[in-house]
Amino acid sequence: MTVDDTGSDTGAHPAPDGEPGRTAESVTDASPAGVEAGAEAGPDARSGADERVDVHLDPDSGGDPLALRLEGLILGAERRYTPFQAARSAGVSVELATRFWRAMGFADIGQAKALTEADVLALRRLSGLVEAGLLSEAMAVQVARSTGQTTARLAEWQIDSFLEGLTEPPEPGMTRTEVTYPIIELLLPELEEFLVYVWRRQLAASAGRVIQAADDEEMVDRRLAVGFADLVGFTRLTRRMEEEELGELVEAFETTAADLVAAHGGRLIKTLGDEVLYAADDAGIAAEIALRLIETMANDETMPELRVGIAFGTVTTRMGDVFGTTVNLASRLTSIAPRDAVLVDGAFAEELIRTGDAPASEADAAEAAAAAEKEGEEPPSYRFALQPMWQRPVRGLGVIEPWLLARRDAES
Repeated sequence: MTVDDTGSDTGAHPAPDGEPGRTAESVTDASPAGVEAGAEAGPDARSGADERVDVHLDPDSGGDPLALRLEGLILGAERRYTPFQAARSAGVSVELATRFWRAMGFADIGQAKALTEADVLALRRLSGLVEAGLLSEAMAVQVARSTGQTTARLAEWQIDSFLEGLTEPPEPGMTRTEVTYPIIELLLPELEEFLVYVWRRQLAASAGRVIQAADDEEMVDRRLAVGFADLVGFTRLTRRMEEEELGELVEAFETTAADLVAAHGGRLIKTLGDEVLYAADDAGIAAEIALRLIETMANDETMPELRVGIAFGTVTTRMGDVFGTTVNLASRLTSIAPRDAVLVDGAFAEELIRTGDAPASEADAAEAAAAAEKEGEEPPSYRFALQPMWQRPVRGLGVIEPWLLARRDAES
């Protein structure tokens, strides 16, 4: 979204001529007055009005007619602004508008007339937060970047996996393009409502975790258990399996991992095809997730073997991701872990011992049991067992002493 003094079109098709028509459900009027009125009236007022917007196509515009119709349907407005015009209408500098645009993940479009009232309103809202002192300019750019990166992946998944399956031609002779528009028209409002619902739920959960932090510093640099789970021999699999089969395996792995992490109170940070990264506030939760992953994958004959590495310590969180020595150590532990096994670092082992989830040794467990029996009390119940392994140097982290994590009993 940069200014080109020549006014040339670099990367986007010019806007089609014509006034907005009426084809898409539940979107605001494309005029500036309509957008502002809708914004002031609130979501209830907007959803109550059955306004529709279509893009009238110019045969000479050079754009794909269906693509432009879909864009008009999804965005709810026609193309009418160049980047310079959008910035001026929003009351921001072109430089700031360009920073926001790139942060959201969009390519420069020169001076193509490709922006809508929604783009103007978004610029106005972000800059308004900066002017009100609620966000610094750098933080506003971070908001744009984190939102853009997250929703870009979601949109790609929905188009590649979700909509692709739904838009299979229902009858011989029909093309996919003939059914795509009505399908999106029906799904769009429902998916939008669900997206907002999930986002609010996630925001509430994240806010709760921050409020429970021990002090202000812990809100950013927190002590967490970080775990990596890695499929063994994935590179060899990519050479043997068909692309579709490989895609199904990765999706099954990511789905299983995501479900287990969430069910046991952890947070899935990201997936990397053959690897998942998760975090938990409690070492016992992280250990349970790791062992559940190993057990679940071992019971699935279609899945390769798995190895997991976990470390405990201070972690820096940024834009939903985690960074720092603790994360690097967890990654290194994963790379040296035996197949279908979990390796943890010394700090993680100490945390399990401190919380009573594991004994320091089997001798300590036997001693504690004997003492409890002598006093007529219940012996301590440990969920996990820890076995110290040989110390070894790890690139970039010095010498570490990994511990092998296992269940202490036969229960799963």
